[in-house]
Amino acid sequence: MVNKADEFNRARTRITGDIRTLIADGEDPLKAAADISGSRFAVVREKFAEKLGSARARLADASQAAVATARRTAAATDGYVHGNPWTVIGIAAAAGMLIGVLAARR
Repeated sequence: MVNKADEFNRARTRITGDIRTLIADGEDPLKAAADISGSRFAVVREKFAEKLGSARARLADASQAAVATARRTAAATDGYVHGNPWTVIGIAAAAGMLIGVLAARR
């Protein structure tokens, strides 16, 4: 489980970096739009579109990995609950009592 958390944190860091790069790359053409000729602006726009496509692809890859991990975790949890119903009921009851005691103290 720790391995999955590390994988998620790495993906989040990569996506954050990609978004920051995308924003930085997007600000340059906007600032220079008045000074760039038509053909040069098309080149800059194409470069920006390429970076945007790359960021979208990485986001899609990270999303698919997160969804796959969530599905595996849900399936494992479902299997455990079906295999050990009384244990789960006991844990849920204990947690409910603890929350009730803490809520009553306030």
